[in-house]
Amino acid sequence: MELPFAESYKIKMVEPIRKSTRQEREKWIKEANYNLFGLKSDQVFIDLLTDSGTGAMSDRQWSEIMLGDESYAGASSYFKMKDAIREVLGFEYFLPTHQGRAAENVLFSVLIKEGDIIPGNSHFDTTKGHIEFRKATAVDCTIDEAFDTTLSHPFKGNVDPIKLENILRSSGDKIPFIIVTVTCNSSGGQPVSVENLKMVRHLADKYGKMVVFDSARFSENAYFIKLREKGYQDKTIREIVREMFDCADVMTMSAKKDAIVNMGGFIAMRTKELHSKASVYNIMFEGYITYGGMSGRDMNALAQGLYEGTEYDYLETRIRQVEYLGMRLMDFGIPLQQPIGGHAVFIDAKRFLPHLPKEEFQAQTLAVELYVEAGVRGVEIGALLADRDPVTRENRYPALELMRLAIPRRVYTNNHMDVVAVALKNIYDRRDTIRKGLKILTEAPIMRHFTATFDLA
Repeated sequence: MELPFAESYKIKMVEPIRKSTRQEREKWIKEANYNLFGLKSDQVFIDLLTDSGTGAMSDRQWSEIMLGDESYAGASSYFKMKDAIREVLGFEYFLPTHQGRAAENVLFSVLIKEGDIIPGNSHFDTTKGHIEFRKATAVDCTIDEAFDTTLSHPFKGNVDPIKLENILRSSGDKIPFIIVTVTCNSSGGQPVSVENLKMVRHLADKYGKMVVFDSARFSENAYFIKLREKGYQDKTIREIVREMFDCADVMTMSAKKDAIVNMGGFIAMRTKELHSKASVYNIMFEGYITYGGMSGRDMNALAQGLYEGTEYDYLETRIRQVEYLGMRLMDFGIPLQQPIGGHAVFIDAKRFLPHLPKEEFQAQTLAVELYVEAGVRGVEIGALLADRDPVTRENRYPALELMRLAIPRRVYTNNHMDVVAVALKNIYDRRDTIRKGLKILTEAPIMRHFTATFDLA
């Protein structure tokens, strides 16, 4: 008999979490103006708002924290991080930042000007926000298969070569670079194939453009390549990672994901020239170039996390837990993005609540229902996150209206996943009784989903 699958770690410390009553949760979500970002953490039982900075660090990472060098300039922790980035990712130059959006802010301050066009695969919220803040335009070139949640395509994060070449041909003089997100969060945590990355590299070379990777979940992307792409089954994760990044000139990373730290990020690049230009903004926005908004202890933990996050056993444990939740939900008939993503399960709110109009924010409504049902906090990836059109100020309604359940790394057990699955089944069984969605009361002009307030529609 084959042995059952088991986690590749054992638990050394636990943190108590409190179960609340439905009456308490109804009161708390109303006080938070129906925005789950407004809840206090002790009001949440299972927190799947994000996998960013919420993972559990290993004993080796905690050991590295005690060895952190907090010198303002030239700390040994900086050089430890530099060595890890060179060894794992293959980049010679880098700048530390306090997180991924800070890396985007520094890099885009160098590369983007008003009127520019940035093609890519379903830019995530901070990426699009930083582009549009600079009065530039993000153009989505993701393959059409990504927008059909019932279709099981192995690489729904792929860039469509026809869409990309069309925009390069028509607007090439306005395009400073192409950005590829690995894995692609907005399309459901979906991977990009090596074949597709090489295609992007080929078109970039043809039209003389740089390629930037948004790399928060690069190792999860490599894991899917090993499982799904022909010719990669016998390669190690790190071999695949290096082949992926051979296609990039620059990368940004929120290390709070695949490097499994609570805070940290960086920009890595091939040329000293770009490093010098970006250093000016890094010093202005983040701190000196050898700490960039990070403490030495966090740089040490990040360096160790890059090694651990590219180990096959770790990735198998992590991604199979996400798959476990997704399979439970599919057994209940709950509509979700297929195949199941790397860091999260994405519920198709359009198919879950088809009777609610899109103007009432179906995914945000579903996220509120899940919290009230079981104290589980997810997040909307849909019309709310899509923001308003910067010119017309009309709401944008993307093809995908999703509620994301992002699984923190090494934090919850499959028993917690069972609670989430049953809670969603309960809501699905009574979905026809949900007659009201939400309306916006207040919102910020950009990246509104973090602070918007709502009332019942």
